[in-house]
Amino acid sequence: MERRYGLNFINGEWRPATDGSTVPNINPSCVDDVIGQFADSTAEDASVAVEAAEEAGATWRDLGPVARGALIYRSAELLAERATEFAAAIVREQGKLTREALAEVTRSGEILKFLAGEARRLNGATMPADDSRTFAYTYRAPLGAVGLITPWNFPLAIPAWKTAAALVAGCTVVLKPSPLAPWTSALLAEVFHEAGLPAGVLNLLLGGREAGTAIVAHPRIAGVSFTGSVPVGLAIQTAAAPRLLPTQLELGGNNAVLVLPDADLDAAADAVVSGAFGQAGQRCSATSRVIVDTAVFDKLLTALVERARRLRVGPADNAGTDMGPVVSDSALRRCRSAVEQARAHGARIRSGDEPLPAELPAGHFMRPVVMSDVPADSDLVRGEVFGPVVSVIVAKGAAEAVSIANSVPYGLSAAVFTRDLASAHDTVQRLKAGMVHVNRPTVGAYAHMPHMGTKMSQFGPPECSPEVMDFFTELRSVCLRY
Repeated sequence: MERRYGLNFINGEWRPATDGSTVPNINPSCVDDVIGQFADSTAEDASVAVEAAEEAGATWRDLGPVARGALIYRSAELLAERATEFAAAIVREQGKLTREALAEVTRSGEILKFLAGEARRLNGATMPADDSRTFAYTYRAPLGAVGLITPWNFPLAIPAWKTAAALVAGCTVVLKPSPLAPWTSALLAEVFHEAGLPAGVLNLLLGGREAGTAIVAHPRIAGVSFTGSVPVGLAIQTAAAPRLLPTQLELGGNNAVLVLPDADLDAAADAVVSGAFGQAGQRCSATSRVIVDTAVFDKLLTALVERARRLRVGPADNAGTDMGPVVSDSALRRCRSAVEQARAHGARIRSGDEPLPAELPAGHFMRPVVMSDVPADSDLVRGEVFGPVVSVIVAKGAAEAVSIANSVPYGLSAAVFTRDLASAHDTVQRLKAGMVHVNRPTVGAYAHMPHMGTKMSQFGPPECSPEVMDFFTELRSVCLRY
């Protein structure tokens, strides 16, 4: 790894934190592998980055949306050329399997190309005027210099879709990735720079809480887009409220799959295993709960346990691995604690308490866990564990299944398995989730469709769709007398 990937990228230059502070970037598949030391930025670094973005704003706005879109499209091409390099970084610092990392790179490129096309659709409207010789219309103006605070679980896709949308809209950016996955964002900043972005348009600020807090608090930041936990999202919203700072918050989920009596049980079991244990369950749309009609409960539970036990846990770069590590020791402890708390209150571990293979390196590994008889008030049912743990819950009929699914504070994603078209439509209408799937996993989304939730999962406009421009632009109204 080249030295610059441990540095901030501010106003077109790679530079360390002002006080020289760094934090190590650790490979979760092998904690003895220290990828490098990365800048731990201060409030002073954040101020420099915000001011660089604000100063570059007028030039970037005046370039016009079509030219901005062309630069984003070129970034997608450069990303594709370096797909193997990006995937290797994701595998090493985040712990995804190589095929999962390559899929993230591919999806990121698709999102960049879609958003580049949105540059030609930043439309306003013309409308009749009450007065004669008056032309009335609306147009979209960029929000300004925005702060983008991104998580570690999609270290490329989420920074890419936030940054590209902001840039197409005409905003300038201060991007602060998670300190658990800074390398991939540094590679992304390099790609945008190579595509031709002027200095100051995209600024990469590495670090933790101090840097993020300073971005939100800076008076010249015009908006903040954040993906992460509810507590941090609420802290951002609280800090933003006194000055009515626009925010876009995606705050995770506790997502349910509903399995009705007429479902294809093999397809349902495959989808649950994919949704619950792919990427070690570390997706905001991962399957956390499986709510199964009593008529097919035993069959589906058996199928899930059999599939979970077949999954091979190991290092992310091992070709024989089916599920890699969780991202950190704290994540591992959180998952194990939630499982033990549920078991202490009567839940049964059906699969996942077997010892790990002795030959595994020192990493953050755990087996995929399937649980039943989980208390309704446990963290597994009410909270977001964010790991390879799924609870299987019995329901008597579709109405009760929907009621259980809707009983949690979150509302990001959900799925229903049924062969009956009427049941499918009825359940879709009743589920309180921003993204609903029928006969497919809770995970997986398209670049042109809104990525969003309801309740505690989402505040503000969605992402990954034309509607994302409702956050990064302001609608202006003009009446022109001639």
